[in-house]
Amino acid sequence: MDQKRLFVAIAVSIAILLAWQYFEPAAPPPAHAPAGQGQVQAPTAAPGGAPAVAAAPKTAAVPKVVPRIQIDAPRVSGSISLLGAEIDDVVLRDYHRTIAPASPLVRLLDARASSKPYFIQFGWTAPAGSSVRVPDDTTLWQGSGTVSPGRPVTLSWNNGEGLTFRLIVGIDANYMFSVRQEVVNDTGAAVSLYPWSRIRRAYEPKVLGYYILHEGPVGVLGGTLHEQKYAATKSAGEKANGVGYTYTGADGWAGFTDKYWLTALVPERQAKMVAAYRYQPANGHDGYQVDFVTAAPETVAPHATAGFSSRAFVGAKVVDLLERYESADHILLFSYAVDFGWFWFFTKPIFFALDWLNALLGNFGLAIIVFTIGIKAAFFPLANKSYRSMSKMKLLGPKMAELKEQYKDDAAKLQQSMMALYKAEKVNPASGCLPMIIQIPVFFSLYKVIFITIEMRHAPFFGWIHDLSAVDPTNVFNLFGLLPFDPGTFSPFLHLGAWPLIMGFSMYFQQKLNPAPPDPVQAKMFQWMPVIFTFMLANFPAGLVIYWTCNNVLTIAQQWFIMRQTRLDKPRLART
Repeated sequence: MDQKRLFVAIAVSIAILLAWQYFEPAAPPPAHAPAGQGQVQAPTAAPGGAPAVAAAPKTAAVPKVVPRIQIDAPRVSGSISLLGAEIDDVVLRDYHRTIAPASPLVRLLDARASSKPYFIQFGWTAPAGSSVRVPDDTTLWQGSGTVSPGRPVTLSWNNGEGLTFRLIVGIDANYMFSVRQEVVNDTGAAVSLYPWSRIRRAYEPKVLGYYILHEGPVGVLGGTLHEQKYAATKSAGEKANGVGYTYTGADGWAGFTDKYWLTALVPERQAKMVAAYRYQPANGHDGYQVDFVTAAPETVAPHATAGFSSRAFVGAKVVDLLERYESADHILLFSYAVDFGWFWFFTKPIFFALDWLNALLGNFGLAIIVFTIGIKAAFFPLANKSYRSMSKMKLLGPKMAELKEQYKDDAAKLQQSMMALYKAEKVNPASGCLPMIIQIPVFFSLYKVIFITIEMRHAPFFGWIHDLSAVDPTNVFNLFGLLPFDPGTFSPFLHLGAWPLIMGFSMYFQQKLNPAPPDPVQAKMFQWMPVIFTFMLANFPAGLVIYWTCNNVLTIAQQWFIMRQTRLDKPRLART
């Protein structure tokens, strides 16, 4: 193994990563829960007790203007529809759709009547055979006020048969709603009901489709992370009455995750629940649902009140915030909503290091540069030994050329003589691999961190880099904006920014410090590596390109210093 083969391996790895993002096969759906486990049969309900896609009865009187309860919190604004008691209007105050300050704020939830219905709903289902009248999608609830931190609002509805249903909705200073479902029984008999909650996404969102990022139903159920792509939910649901996945147990959460956003339900910790991911198309459109229903009905004694508490997170996947909910509110593995991947033990510390450096320096770009210096310093002794060996290899070039000429017809003797020369001069030909081997896991982990974490979203650097998580916006093919067109619209290979070019030049100069491969074909391939890497990294996040460039510059400085020292031994190396 030598450094040239390793460069080729890295190039192939990056090419595979790029290709896999576009041609990823669909993951097989998880196995279903055992038949009958926690399955609640109820009229007008989907399997599991949660409501199916509800259609308003033709006789229902739906008001032309639906009254709403406003939501006013530091990081969230929106409203709750009193028709069906749906949290269906949530806008995030801290995040814009683009880097332009005047661009619209990010909207997460939207009403049934919109083109992309996405809402949260809480309700009750009566057991099979029961005639208890419960609220549905056409119920017009009563309530007034504004939901804000420390000021919950109560929605109520009386079924006219002695039962009053209440929803007490609150919100904290961030993104967590609290919902208390209560039933007041003013009749002379006990009543049994199944409390449920659901998130309905009545369309299939456009996903990025990257291998390193999960988008779709997600949850921690039974202490295990359960992810399912939309395609897998649909495939499984079409075979199992709409149920893509189900689980019965306590202490869990589930919902839908996007790249940066999460909508999730968190029922009472100790309550045994039936959770489900569902595929439920309606009106010719795909539809998906994540829901919870109690595994056993809640009984409300005569002239008594019974309740069930849940929470709903609707917001940005800020790592520190999710971890605070996880520890302070005991939401099991809530931080797993951020997809740090199988190697989270490596990617997560890198994120925390960058986040800490950003807090000190006030700029994620500077944090990446300081992080690069830190990684370089941590492995300085190992890299130093490697570069010293490589420098000696370069000085051994004339002697190796002599041996090749001397034993050009005897490959075995040539190999034996070269090994003897390496041993005599204390040179390890494979040592050049070590710096690159160290760089590979850091490179891919940093790529994942920059790509998936919202902390890096729209994070500016200096100059023309306004978003480290996006590609360099400049393009050499339109003379960096002098020509009024975007060549990248024709092909992604026609987008080549300034930072990738700087990276390519740094890689070229670094290559010149390394010994040339003895094989002419390999040497020719090696010469093209800076060009190949330049075009490959041109479509990677700018933050990653800055990291690679800084790493190259530090490597050049380190190798140059070592080569100056190693030249002192040149007379001895040249001796026959």
